[in-house]
Amino acid sequence: MLKRMLFIFLSFGVIAFAANVGDLTNVKTLKVDRGLTEAGKSCVECHAKLTPGHVNDWKESRHGHVGVSCIDCHSVKKDSPMAAQNCEGIKGTEIFVSSLVSPKTCERCHPNEVKEFQQSGHARAALQIQAKEGMISLMEYFEGRNHPDLKHSPEATGCMQCHGSIIKLGKDKRPTAETWPNYGIGNVYPDGGVGNCKSCHSGHKFSIEEARKPAACASCHLGPDHPDIEIYNNSMHGHIFNSEGSTWKYDSAPDAWEPGDYRAPTCATCHMSGIGNLKTTHNVSKRLKWNVWMPISKTREGGYETAVKDFENGKITKGNALAGNPDGSAVARTEMEQVCVSCHTTTHTKNFFNMADKHVELYNTYATDAKKMIDELTKKGLMHKDKWSDKAFKIWYHLWHHEGRRMRQGALMGAPDYAHWHGVFEVQQDIRELKIIYEKRIKSGKIEE
Repeated sequence: MLKRMLFIFLSFGVIAFAANVGDLTNVKTLKVDRGLTEAGKSCVECHAKLTPGHVNDWKESRHGHVGVSCIDCHSVKKDSPMAAQNCEGIKGTEIFVSSLVSPKTCERCHPNEVKEFQQSGHARAALQIQAKEGMISLMEYFEGRNHPDLKHSPEATGCMQCHGSIIKLGKDKRPTAETWPNYGIGNVYPDGGVGNCKSCHSGHKFSIEEARKPAACASCHLGPDHPDIEIYNNSMHGHIFNSEGSTWKYDSAPDAWEPGDYRAPTCATCHMSGIGNLKTTHNVSKRLKWNVWMPISKTREGGYETAVKDFENGKITKGNALAGNPDGSAVARTEMEQVCVSCHTTTHTKNFFNMADKHVELYNTYATDAKKMIDELTKKGLMHKDKWSDKAFKIWYHLWHHEGRRMRQGALMGAPDYAHWHGVFEVQQDIRELKIIYEKRIKSGKIEE
């Protein structure tokens, strides 16, 4: 207890303590005096009463240790589209705040991380949904039944919680229920900021340790279409993590988190961490050779076209869906192999990717044949206008969006059950079923009853 009280005193200069210092609702007086501005002190002291959970997280964060307070992140200029004085403590002052904190704020201290993030596939998450008429109609018309009051609930409670939303404000400068709150990775904020750092570093602790563990990715990368956490658990990497991951070291500095701190990689290790000569990156696409979420996989080539650029130009477009390494897929693969050889031999690494690549190419042969059948049926008017009631379309959709993704991701992440039984086995069943429907419609010139 003495050690805990000393920590609080050193961190905050607290004048009064309660028996349970971890629960700020029991603290009658919280006085902060450690180099913060007067406004910063006032925010902390007030929110210790109003939102003690936020302050509990903040006081254990790196921000708290170095004197970055609420006002430093939540204050905005008077002319900001998010500016408000909704907080009682600042009404009538020259201080304006927003409950929203966009990457434009984070980049004041973390410019490299924000820039790298903006070049990644994550940054496109919200804009890509808005760019696809099929996704909008699926969420609002088909799932939401085009109900005037209820049609936005599928996206608000589902898709945007991972992809993010284009956040809108009401007349009171507070975000609308249809667009916030969410932890979506690709949020677009009213000030033009794109992204969401707290998707991985949850507020208000913003922990590097938390972001390095598989759970940080698992809340979005799961389920029938991209079961990455299930795939990870099926792999030997996941087996080792689940056996002993709670004992590993997660708080090493960036570019210093190396094998020895862990025995097997987590998601962050392979896709983001600095290992050997590699530098830490917040572009999670940078080390990827293939685009494995598309109907037909292509290698990732070319430069960056950021979501921020699209948004600032007033466009909501698909943009560069293959965003990743501007030097091309070969460099991307070389960087990923550098991660692997920190634990494995070169032969092991080369052989693994050799066969994984062949599995992606095998999938492409199925998808190419299936798409030809769908395209021909569509051209000849042999598809239902309501595609979600068309058996042929649903088979095609599941072939690439569910089984096909599992087949490809399972192979590239070393998960045999997903590469095979949940993957290629289901894909070969899909195309056989689709071919029967295709041949019947082409022969009869009619859509079956």
